[in-house]
Amino acid sequence: MSKQIMADNNQGFVNSILKEDPHYFERLKEGQSPEYFVIACSDSRVSPSIVANMPLGSMFVHRNIANQVTDDDASLNASLYYALKHLKVKKIVIKGHTSCGGITAACSGNNEKELKSWISKIKKGLPETCNLSEQEHSRQNILQQIENLKSHPVYKKYGEGIEVIGCLFHVETGKLERIN
Repeated sequence: MSKQIMADNNQGFVNSILKEDPHYFERLKEGQSPEYFVIACSDSRVSPSIVANMPLGSMFVHRNIANQVTDDDASLNASLYYALKHLKVKKIVIKGHTSCGGITAACSGNNEKELKSWISKIKKGLPETCNLSEQEHSRQNILQQIENLKSHPVYKKYGEGIEVIGCLFHVETGKLERIN
């Protein structure tokens, strides 16, 4: 995407919002109080706010390959802490998706040096043998990440009473399925 296309698309975005609500960005500047903290995959096809049709400010989002929850991920730890302690989110969503490249890489034995460490984290959340469907592997991964979150030190300290929701986005249909 060229800089001009990005600038034109952004201007269209701004114009569309201001047409509906001339004071929208003024209110957005006042701060955020999102209801949701979303842990989602980095995949470019599955942007959490877009697929849930949620307005800016409603989701605080952390993204990584295959929506992993590990206590050795400093970025996730900081995001989770900030979401719980400062933003006081009411729900945490673990959102995976079908056709996930991270899941495929973990099941196919991808051994690229730059990805190896992360793929090993993904493999830990999948069954020993990758004989399930790709969609079922994505479901299993989400369920495992929910368990990882519930045992995460930051969640255990600050997340009492916060609902945890698992969702699977179906790339092939655009539907978001709750799985827990």
